[in-house]
Amino acid sequence: MMSNSVLSRDFASSVVVFLVAIPLCLGIAVASGVPVAMGLISGIVGGIVVGLLAGSPLQVSGPAAGLAVIVFGFVEQYGVAMLGPVLIVAGLLQVIAGFLKIGSWFRAISPAVVHGMLAGIGILIILGQVHVLMGARPAAGGIENVTAMEQTLGRVWGAGLTQESVALLVGLISLLAMVAWEKFRPKPLVLVPGALVGVAAGTILTAGMKLPIARVEVPSSLIDSISLPTLEGFARMAEPGIILATLVIAVIASAETLLSSAAVDRMHDGVRTRFNKELFAQGIGNGLCGLLGALPITGVIVRSSANIQAGARTRASAVLHGVWILGLVVFLPQLLAMVPLTALAAVLLVTGWRLISLHHVRHLFDHHGWVPVGIWTATVAMVVLQDLLVGVALGLALSILEILPYLRRKLAIDRLEDDETIHLDLVGVATCKDVPALLNTLETLPEGRKIRIAGARLHYLDHTSAETLREWLKRQKKSGRLVEIEHPPLGRHRRLKPIFEKLSEEVA
Repeated sequence: MMSNSVLSRDFASSVVVFLVAIPLCLGIAVASGVPVAMGLISGIVGGIVVGLLAGSPLQVSGPAAGLAVIVFGFVEQYGVAMLGPVLIVAGLLQVIAGFLKIGSWFRAISPAVVHGMLAGIGILIILGQVHVLMGARPAAGGIENVTAMEQTLGRVWGAGLTQESVALLVGLISLLAMVAWEKFRPKPLVLVPGALVGVAAGTILTAGMKLPIARVEVPSSLIDSISLPTLEGFARMAEPGIILATLVIAVIASAETLLSSAAVDRMHDGVRTRFNKELFAQGIGNGLCGLLGALPITGVIVRSSANIQAGARTRASAVLHGVWILGLVVFLPQLLAMVPLTALAAVLLVTGWRLISLHHVRHLFDHHGWVPVGIWTATVAMVVLQDLLVGVALGLALSILEILPYLRRKLAIDRLEDDETIHLDLVGVATCKDVPALLNTLETLPEGRKIRIAGARLHYLDHTSAETLREWLKRQKKSGRLVEIEHPPLGRHRRLKPIFEKLSEEVA
């Protein structure tokens, strides 16, 4: 039974998350090249259905910018009707992955590859949404959007005040309002999201001056916008291109969800994520989105961080935010119809920039040198120049190439306990393939005991394993647990000394 204070915190948090989610649901649908109703339905499913089943109680799910580029290209090639069958199968794959306990393996993916993938997607979103900011339609790929820029700019700088130049002006005002609010917002209004302020500024300006620019097209009824998959669509699921797209959506949605879950765990001291249960919940959600003709969903860090910062305590906040989206669409659709598309493009430009996150590149370089930075760079380049699958595949291949000399060697973790301390002795070589076993050992340690991690018999530690250890140590320090680090002896691999120095700094 929830106390009144917990319920009031969750209620207040749900309103904040709702205000963050609405412009993102609309904008991601526009970026995906589909009707906005599909994004709103995904927001409702992600809130109510996934919120009830989730393995990460404080994570909020919904349509994600990271999948917008994939969906846009898929819809351009196969049509929006094929998205339903693809999501049903992708959701089923996630459910199976959850039952087979594959969730932890997604955490073994190199952080250089994950952040490179997200940065590449961020660049693609920016290249596409710059066109929408100027009232034009984006192309399917990064190179195509660059080459089409001259034509789009030509419309803006045409004779007189064109519709495109008006759209650009509204978009820039929305962008400036959003950035200025996030930089200078007053403390009493710290929970009011910048995206809402930016969209509100563009909407008020457009409506007040009756500007002739494109706005959100909202269906008269949410029921009317539900599009059930057809038998013909399922018959096409055997096509190689559609099979590949299904696998890509399932893998990327799962990886983005579990990356977000790990980040959410670092933000609070409550219940830890049950990764396989979270995969199961996301699979149910995506299957339902496919059945209703909506967008794919993932756990989303922007909404989740807003949820935690607003003081959420239980999953009720995520569920309620889905209820508020449903209520808005049912009772006030005319309000959404006033929003200009260029204001949503401004929101996505900021979202895309945050996905690029050069902070992660600096961190990789400072802690692990040039190799992971090179993997990050190659992943970004291929995502932008070719496609997402090629970029991720190249990043994974380079990650394996980095540890190839050590793949045949394993990590052993010897555990010894006395009255006060649990001793963990790391023996051999730790690479990304050992991350699931390492995490299983660390996350099942009993609370309230001092931990001593010894690297005396460790010969190599790749950057994926090192980052896994670092994140766990940060959580332990935040919880107040005492952790002692014993360094490997001199003469071992040259990377071990600086890595263990950084790990010691985390618990100092």
